Amino acid sequence: MRMTKIGLGVLAVVLAASIAEAQNRPASPRGQASTQVGGSFNDEGRYSGGSWIEITYGRPILRGRNGQMFGEGDDYATRIYAGAPIWRVGADVTTRINTEADLVFDGKSLAAGEYSMFIDLSADGWTLVFSNLGAKQSFREETPNTVWGGYGYTTDLDALRAEMTISEHPVSADQLIITFTDMSQQGGNLTVWWDTKIATIPFQVAN
Repeated sequence: MRMTKIGLGVLAVVLAASIAEAQNRPASPRGQASTQVGGSFNDEGRYSGGSWIEITYGRPILRGRNGQMFGEGDDYATRIYAGAPIWRVGADVTTRINTEADLVFDGKSLAAGEYSMFIDLSADGWTLVFSNLGAKQSFREETPNTVWGGYGYTTDLDALRAEMTISEHPVSADQLIITFTDMSQQGGNLTVWWDTKIATIPFQVAN
């Protein structure tokens, strides 16, 4: 009998922990995109000399809102901005990119370092923005020159702005995807896919 009570007690603790974990799960789980550029493989197949590029971001989920996120006409991007002046390209904490290499987007140089990443959305085109604004870790944080998501964003600390190419995909991505595509050691594409919208921009490692 005593062993049965102990077993039931352990089961109750495990169930309580599982419920608490489910309740604390964020609605938009964090994600990361990584690549390494500028290196090479030796005769033994070992890679060396590369520089990392990493993007960390919240990954919102459509949850049945297929075809509704970006809108059209005068309402384009209104829903996804949610009162902010620009899209954070994610959810919760502002999307961040950290590059160990100097990069070139659309002929414009981005020095190695860490930046906040946004997209300025318009029915006529999307503009990728790298900014020197920092990222707040909570909405109530009051650190100067930082933002929560896109709220409080201004162009004053922009490091680079470049136009992206937009296409419609017949398949809807339920969860936001940021990734690197068609990569070589000299560069490739930074790609954003959510719902049926795919935005890409080529970049190169600076010489």
